[in-house]
Amino acid sequence: MYKLKVLIVDDNPDILDLLEATLQDEFELIKASSGSETFEKLKTTNPNLLVLDYVLPDLVGPDICKIIRKDPLFSSIPILMLTGKGEVEDKVDGLEAGADDYMLKPFNPQELIARIRMLIRRSSANLDASPLTRLPGNVSINKELMERIQDKEQFAVLYIDIDNFKAVNDYYGFEKGDNVIKETARILIDSIQKKGTTKDFVGHIGGDDFVIITVVEKAEEIAKKIIMDFDNISSTFFEGKDRLKGYIETKGRDNQIHKFGFPTISLGVITSLKKEFTHTAQVNSLGAEIKSLAKKFSESKYIFDKRSS
Repeated sequence: MYKLKVLIVDDNPDILDLLEATLQDEFELIKASSGSETFEKLKTTNPNLLVLDYVLPDLVGPDICKIIRKDPLFSSIPILMLTGKGEVEDKVDGLEAGADDYMLKPFNPQELIARIRMLIRRSSANLDASPLTRLPGNVSINKELMERIQDKEQFAVLYIDIDNFKAVNDYYGFEKGDNVIKETARILIDSIQKKGTTKDFVGHIGGDDFVIITVVEKAEEIAKKIIMDFDNISSTFFEGKDRLKGYIETKGRDNQIHKFGFPTISLGVITSLKKEFTHTAQVNSLGAEIKSLAKKFSESKYIFDKRSS
């Protein structure tokens, strides 16, 4: 039976053992005992919820919460803070830093499980996001686009697709494929943080397809940075001997064995400068068309649609 993942963080081995005994029947558990280990486990295991001690050897819980909430890949993960302290100030600090709930140690096992279930339900109900990247999904993407169309803003949309992703996923397995997706998401986030504006939006359509919404004048800079950063790491998605060869051999979409080189990335870029959009479907249809043109090239490529309506 599939179990949701819970990352439990405490520097006291006895508390970790108690948490494990309480939660192991219902959840898949990942353990950490410091702030630095927490961030490492977050990136490698992608948990559904975090149970976090207030005081750790290197960082306090509220500081960990603040760092997590600033990372778009993890900003929406539910956090339950545990502490042996009873002061009101500590509760306030934890909640203001981004914790979703708070419990004192020693905790009641049944209450802890109930609160975790409630936080996960609430998170699932309120969040339109990819469970893998935690980036906004299709509902949020279309909402963001529609708002810009209705406000008659000038905007650019980058439609992004990883080439040879299926080959990597089939050849190495879904864990490697998931890593490619997550690393790509990080590149996209970094690109708008360094080249875009504070209003820019990154969404995960699904699979290896992403969207960035930005202002027209920033679109090309962002596209160039994405391609540069992706090409710099794409060889790392291959292992050992395959990286040295520069290719893998696996079945393609035609069910025949082919050689596939390092993954590349294709971007189709459209803008509202010379077009009058009235609905998101028009934007998405045009974006898919331009992206498919970029995918015809063997190397990473962006194509800018500069046609008028």
